[in-house]
Amino acid sequence: MNLNSIRTIARLELMINIRNRWILIFALVFGTLVLAISYFGLATAAELGFQGFTRTSASLLNLVLYIVPLVSLTMGTLSLTSDKSAGELVFSQPITRTEILLGKIIGLFAAVLAATLLGFGVAGLVIAAKAGTDGLLRYPLLVVLALALALVFLSLSAAVALVCRRKPVAFGVALFVWFFFVLFYDLLVIGVTFLLPERTANTFLFASLFGNPVDLVRVASLIVLNGEQIFGPAGAALVRFLGGNTASIVLLLVALLFWAVAPLFVARRLLNRQDI
Repeated sequence: MNLNSIRTIARLELMINIRNRWILIFALVFGTLVLAISYFGLATAAELGFQGFTRTSASLLNLVLYIVPLVSLTMGTLSLTSDKSAGELVFSQPITRTEILLGKIIGLFAAVLAATLLGFGVAGLVIAAKAGTDGLLRYPLLVVLALALALVFLSLSAAVALVCRRKPVAFGVALFVWFFFVLFYDLLVIGVTFLLPERTANTFLFASLFGNPVDLVRVASLIVLNGEQIFGPAGAALVRFLGGNTASIVLLLVALLFWAVAPLFVARRLLNRQDI
């Protein structure tokens, strides 16, 4: 595997996203939403003003879980179902298909990374200036988990794009993947638990956590945000079962790594079998 080839493809992919202004658009969206959540977070209590990092990070969690997968799936599907002529030009070069796939994923991740750091970074500076730096450490940890989630859904977008090949179909399937993991999965799990005996249901509920990368990031984020108070008794029991906060975070990150790598293996096999 030639690292220079991967780096070249990644740089090209990043430049394409810069020229298309995707990075600027998503950075603006992220930054605006972070500032809005921080400023209007207590509007229901008739209070306006920037909240500190602790409250802002907790409020941002649902935003991250909804927006980041959608952004990643959109960018990945758009890139990996590019025009046929452009694809033939890339694949005609003396580099392997695995190098092309890895280069594209790394370039896309670099674009998401730049947009996330720019949007969250500028918003973080404003919050620090207006509300102080109390709870500052939790904010970058949430950003890191958001980036891990982005990498997972970029990998899933690669598998979706290579299964479907046609852009309209790929976008439809990508939207279904987003809907399934972000909205439908938890409802499905809850429905199944009602059909099982209590002990089996508890085991199934715990095992189901590892079947959804969104839930993995949600639980990891709650642990990082001192989840004993947000989590409730069930979450505290989960942390004890996993062996404490540190062991829980490590296990959840390993599971996220699997979710990032497994779809890439599927995408690589599909790409190697395709006649381009």
